[in-house]
Amino acid sequence: MLRVSYFAVALFAVSAFAHPAVGIVVDARGNVFYSDLTQVLRLAPDGSKTVAVPRVHTHELYLDANGNLFGENAWYNGEQANTWGYSVWMRSPRGVITKVVPDSPGFLTNYSFVRDRAGNMYFPVREQKEIRKRSPDGRITTLARAPFRNIRWLTATPDGVVYLIDLADLVRITPDGRVTTVARNLSQRSVKHPELDAPHLVMGLWTDRAGNVYVADAAGGVVKRVDARGNVTIAARSTWPWFPTGGTFAPDGSMWLLESTITNDVRARKVR
Repeated sequence: MLRVSYFAVALFAVSAFAHPAVGIVVDARGNVFYSDLTQVLRLAPDGSKTVAVPRVHTHELYLDANGNLFGENAWYNGEQANTWGYSVWMRSPRGVITKVVPDSPGFLTNYSFVRDRAGNMYFPVREQKEIRKRSPDGRITTLARAPFRNIRWLTATPDGVVYLIDLADLVRITPDGRVTTVARNLSQRSVKHPELDAPHLVMGLWTDRAGNVYVADAAGGVVKRVDARGNVTIAARSTWPWFPTGGTFAPDGSMWLLESTITNDVRARKVR
Protein backbone atom coordinates (compact mmCIF):
# COMPACT_ATOMS: atom_id res chain seq x y z
CA MET A 1 0.00 0.00 0.00
CA LEU A 2 2.80 2.40 0.83
CA ARG A 3 4.56 1.59 -2.44
CA VAL A 4 1.45 2.34 -4.49
CA SER A 5 0.97 5.60 -2.60
CA TYR A 6 4.59 6.61 -3.17
CA PHE A 7 4.45 6.10 -6.92
CA ALA A 8 1.15 7.97 -7.14
CA VAL A 9 2.72 10.93 -5.40
CA ALA A 10 5.90 10.64 -7.46
CA LEU A 11 4.13 10.53 -10.80
CA PHE A 12 1.94 13.49 -9.85
CA ALA A 13 4.92 15.57 -8.75
CA VAL A 14 7.30 14.82 -11.63
CA SER A 15 5.76 17.50 -13.84
CA ALA A 16 6.37 20.12 -11.14
CA PHE A 17 9.86 18.91 -10.26
CA ALA A 18 12.54 21.55 -10.87
CA HIS A 19 16.18 20.95 -11.67
CA PRO A 20 17.70 21.20 -8.18
CA ALA A 21 20.53 23.51 -7.18
CA VAL A 22 23.98 22.17 -6.27
CA GLY A 23 25.38 25.37 -4.72
CA ILE A 24 26.44 25.25 -1.08
CA VAL A 25 29.49 26.95 0.49
CA VAL A 26 30.75 27.75 3.99
CA ASP A 27 32.66 30.93 4.85
CA ALA A 28 35.47 31.39 7.37
CA ARG A 29 33.01 32.29 10.13
CA GLY A 30 31.00 29.09 9.67
CA ASN A 31 28.05 30.64 7.82
CA VAL A 32 26.51 28.19 5.35
CA PHE A 33 25.12 29.63 2.11
CA TYR A 34 22.90 27.58 -0.20
CA SER A 35 20.36 28.10 -2.96
CA ASP A 36 16.75 26.95 -3.15
CA LEU A 37 16.36 28.33 -6.71
CA THR A 38 14.34 31.34 -5.54
CA GLN A 39 16.88 32.87 -3.16
CA VAL A 40 20.16 32.20 -1.40
CA LEU A 41 19.83 31.39 2.28
CA ARG A 42 22.34 31.81 5.08
CA LEU A 43 22.47 29.36 7.97
CA ALA A 44 24.46 30.94 10.82
CA PRO A 45 26.54 28.96 13.32
CA ASP A 46 23.84 29.53 15.97
CA GLY A 47 21.26 27.83 13.73
CA SER A 48 19.38 30.96 12.66
CA LYS A 49 18.41 31.15 8.99
CA THR A 50 18.05 34.34 6.95
CA VAL A 51 17.84 35.34 3.29
CA ALA A 52 21.30 36.36 2.09
CA VAL A 53 20.40 37.13 -1.54
CA PRO A 54 16.70 37.54 -2.39
CA ARG A 55 14.93 36.79 -5.66
CA VAL A 56 17.68 34.97 -7.56
CA HIS A 57 17.48 31.71 -9.49
CA THR A 58 20.94 30.23 -9.14
CA HIS A 59 22.24 26.67 -9.28
CA GLU A 60 25.90 27.21 -8.36
CA LEU A 61 27.72 29.33 -5.79
CA TYR A 62 31.33 30.40 -5.45
CA LEU A 63 33.06 31.92 -2.40
CA ASP A 64 36.39 33.67 -2.99
CA ALA A 65 39.29 34.02 -0.57
CA ASN A 66 37.98 37.39 0.62
CA GLY A 67 34.56 36.02 1.53
CA ASN A 68 32.72 37.43 -1.48
CA LEU A 69 29.86 35.21 -2.61
CA PHE A 70 29.04 34.85 -6.32
CA GLY A 71 26.06 33.36 -8.13
CA GLU A 72 23.91 33.62 -11.22
CA ASN A 73 20.36 34.84 -11.66
CA ALA A 74 18.59 33.24 -14.63
CA TRP A 75 15.05 33.95 -15.76
CA TYR A 76 12.54 33.02 -18.44
CA ASN A 77 10.84 35.88 -20.28
CA GLY A 78 7.55 34.06 -20.81
CA GLU A 79 6.02 31.89 -23.50
CA GLN A 80 5.30 34.77 -25.85
CA ALA A 81 8.93 35.87 -25.99
CA ASN A 82 10.27 32.37 -25.30
CA THR A 83 13.69 33.76 -24.37
CA TRP A 84 16.00 33.62 -21.39
CA GLY A 85 18.15 36.15 -19.57
CA TYR A 86 20.85 36.11 -16.94
CA SER A 87 23.11 38.19 -14.74
CA VAL A 88 25.85 37.46 -12.19
CA TRP A 89 25.74 38.96 -8.71
CA MET A 90 28.25 39.31 -5.89
CA ARG A 91 27.50 39.58 -2.17
CA SER A 92 30.23 41.09 0.00
CA PRO A 93 30.92 39.81 3.54
CA ARG A 94 29.01 42.87 4.79
CA GLY A 95 25.94 41.87 2.78
CA VAL A 96 26.22 44.42 -0.05
CA ILE A 97 24.94 42.94 -3.32
CA THR A 98 26.18 44.19 -6.70
CA LYS A 99 26.04 42.91 -10.26
CA VAL A 100 29.36 41.83 -11.78
CA VAL A 101 27.74 40.75 -15.06
CA PRO A 102 24.79 42.94 -16.12
CA ASP A 103 21.42 41.70 -17.33
CA SER A 104 22.09 39.91 -20.61
CA PRO A 105 20.09 37.84 -23.11
CA GLY A 106 20.42 34.09 -23.44
CA PHE A 107 22.47 31.89 -21.13
CA LEU A 108 25.67 32.41 -19.21
CA THR A 109 28.77 31.64 -21.31
CA ASN A 110 32.52 32.18 -20.86
CA TYR A 111 32.02 32.65 -17.12
CA SER A 112 32.04 30.08 -14.35
CA PHE A 113 31.67 29.43 -10.63
CA VAL A 114 34.22 26.59 -10.82
CA ARG A 115 37.60 28.09 -10.01
CA ASP A 116 41.02 27.18 -8.65
CA ARG A 117 43.24 28.98 -6.16
CA ALA A 118 44.75 31.17 -8.89
CA GLY A 119 41.32 32.42 -9.99
CA ASN A 120 41.10 30.43 -13.23
CA MET A 121 37.54 29.60 -14.28
CA TYR A 122 36.63 26.28 -15.89
CA PHE A 123 33.53 25.72 -18.00
CA PRO A 124 32.25 23.24 -20.62
CA VAL A 125 31.47 23.88 -24.25
CA ARG A 126 29.28 20.86 -24.74
CA GLU A 127 28.74 21.18 -28.48
CA GLN A 128 32.51 21.14 -29.03
CA LYS A 129 33.12 18.47 -26.35
CA GLU A 130 35.61 20.77 -24.67
CA ILE A 131 36.54 22.07 -21.25
CA ARG A 132 37.88 25.61 -21.41
CA LYS A 133 39.81 27.72 -18.94
CA ARG A 134 39.44 31.45 -18.47
CA SER A 135 42.40 33.06 -16.72
CA PRO A 136 42.00 36.10 -14.42
CA ASP A 137 43.08 38.40 -17.27
CA GLY A 138 40.15 37.15 -19.39
CA ARG A 139 42.16 34.95 -21.78
CA ILE A 140 40.26 31.78 -22.76
CA THR A 141 42.05 28.58 -23.76
CA THR A 142 40.96 24.99 -24.36
CA LEU A 143 42.10 22.82 -21.47
CA ALA A 144 40.90 19.52 -22.91
CA ARG A 145 38.93 18.02 -25.78
CA ALA A 146 37.58 14.47 -25.54
CA PRO A 147 34.63 12.33 -26.71
CA PHE A 148 32.44 13.40 -23.79
CA ARG A 149 28.88 12.09 -23.98
CA ASN A 150 27.07 14.57 -21.73
CA ILE A 151 29.09 16.93 -19.55
CA ARG A 152 27.26 17.76 -16.33
CA TRP A 153 28.68 19.39 -13.18
CA LEU A 154 32.33 20.35 -12.67
CA THR A 155 34.60 21.12 -9.75
CA ALA A 156 38.26 22.13 -9.48
CA THR A 157 40.90 21.56 -6.82
CA PRO A 158 42.94 24.53 -5.58
CA ASP A 159 45.87 23.47 -7.77
CA GLY A 160 43.82 23.25 -10.95
CA VAL A 161 42.79 19.61 -11.33
CA VAL A 162 39.30 19.54 -12.86
CA TYR A 163 36.74 16.82 -12.18
CA LEU A 164 33.51 16.49 -14.11
CA ILE A 165 30.52 14.22 -14.43
CA ASP A 166 30.06 12.75 -17.90
CA LEU A 167 26.59 11.19 -17.65
CA ALA A 168 27.32 8.95 -14.63
CA ASP A 169 31.11 8.69 -15.00
CA LEU A 170 33.68 10.69 -13.04
CA VAL A 171 36.40 12.19 -15.25
CA ARG A 172 39.65 13.89 -14.18
CA ILE A 173 41.53 16.51 -16.21
CA THR A 174 45.02 17.48 -15.09
CA PRO A 175 46.38 21.01 -15.57
CA ASP A 176 48.28 19.81 -18.67
CA GLY A 177 45.04 18.59 -20.27
CA ARG A 178 45.27 14.82 -19.70
CA VAL A 179 41.80 13.24 -19.51
CA THR A 180 41.18 10.10 -17.41
CA THR A 181 37.98 8.33 -16.41
CA VAL A 182 38.34 7.72 -12.67
CA ALA A 183 35.11 5.82 -11.97
CA ARG A 184 32.24 4.62 -14.15
CA ASN A 185 28.50 4.22 -13.64
CA LEU A 186 28.28 6.04 -10.32
CA SER A 187 24.47 6.00 -10.43
CA GLN A 188 21.48 4.46 -12.15
CA ARG A 189 17.72 4.91 -12.30
CA SER A 190 16.12 4.14 -8.95
CA VAL A 191 12.62 3.37 -7.71
CA LYS A 192 13.44 5.55 -4.71
CA HIS A 193 13.61 8.65 -6.91
CA PRO A 194 11.93 7.95 -10.28
CA GLU A 195 11.65 11.69 -10.92
CA LEU A 196 15.39 11.84 -11.64
CA ASP A 197 16.20 11.18 -15.29
CA ALA A 198 19.56 10.26 -16.82
CA PRO A 199 21.12 13.76 -16.84
CA HIS A 200 20.25 14.24 -13.15
CA LEU A 201 21.16 10.89 -11.62
CA VAL A 202 24.46 12.39 -10.45
CA MET A 203 24.48 16.00 -9.29
CA GLY A 204 27.18 18.09 -7.59
CA LEU A 205 30.73 17.05 -6.75
CA TRP A 206 33.43 18.42 -4.45
CA THR A 207 36.83 17.43 -3.10
CA ASP A 208 38.60 17.20 0.24
CA ARG A 209 42.15 18.14 1.24
CA ALA A 210 43.36 14.57 0.68
CA GLY A 211 42.30 14.60 -2.97
CA ASN A 212 39.20 12.42 -2.66
CA VAL A 213 36.21 13.38 -4.79
CA TYR A 214 32.68 13.33 -3.39
CA VAL A 215 29.78 12.71 -5.76
CA ALA A 216 26.12 13.36 -5.00
CA ASP A 217 24.39 10.21 -6.27
CA ALA A 218 20.97 11.80 -6.16
CA ALA A 219 19.10 8.81 -7.57
CA GLY A 220 20.70 6.50 -5.03
CA GLY A 221 20.23 8.91 -2.15
CA VAL A 222 23.89 8.68 -1.13
CA VAL A 223 27.19 10.55 -1.36
CA LYS A 224 29.99 8.49 -2.86
CA ARG A 225 33.66 9.05 -2.10
CA VAL A 226 36.07 8.26 -4.93
CA ASP A 227 39.78 8.08 -4.19
CA ALA A 228 42.63 8.67 -6.64
CA ARG A 229 42.63 5.00 -7.69
CA GLY A 230 38.91 4.99 -8.43
CA ASN A 231 37.81 3.08 -5.34
CA VAL A 232 34.24 4.01 -4.41
CA THR A 233 32.79 4.02 -0.90
CA ILE A 234 29.68 5.52 0.72
CA ALA A 235 30.45 8.73 2.63
CA ALA A 236 26.91 9.76 3.62
CA ARG A 237 23.28 8.76 3.18
CA SER A 238 20.15 10.86 2.82
CA THR A 239 16.91 9.67 4.39
CA TRP A 240 13.91 9.43 2.05
CA PRO A 241 12.34 11.61 0.69
CA TRP A 242 15.56 13.64 0.71
CA PHE A 243 18.41 13.13 -1.76
CA PRO A 244 21.80 14.88 -2.02
CA THR A 245 22.43 17.42 -4.78
CA GLY A 246 25.65 19.09 -3.61
CA GLY A 247 28.11 19.40 -0.79
CA THR A 248 31.18 21.11 0.56
CA PHE A 249 33.69 21.04 3.39
CA ALA A 250 33.76 23.78 6.01
CA PRO A 251 37.06 25.29 7.16
CA ASP A 252 36.89 23.08 10.29
CA GLY A 253 36.78 19.96 8.10
CA SER A 254 33.10 19.12 8.61
CA MET A 255 31.03 18.16 5.58
CA TRP A 256 27.77 19.89 4.67
CA LEU A 257 25.22 18.51 2.23
CA LEU A 258 22.60 20.25 0.14
CA GLU A 259 19.54 18.03 -0.07
CA SER A 260 16.27 18.27 -1.99
CA THR A 261 12.98 16.41 -2.44
CA ILE A 262 10.63 15.70 -5.31
CA THR A 263 8.48 18.62 -4.11
CA ASN A 264 11.49 20.99 -4.31
CA ASP A 265 12.05 21.34 -0.58
CA VAL A 266 15.68 22.20 0.17
CA ARG A 267 17.82 21.90 3.28
CA ALA A 268 21.46 22.11 4.35
CA ARG A 269 22.61 19.31 6.62
CA LYS A 270 25.86 18.83 8.51
CA VAL A 271 27.21 15.30 8.30
CA ARG A 272 28.67 14.29 11.65
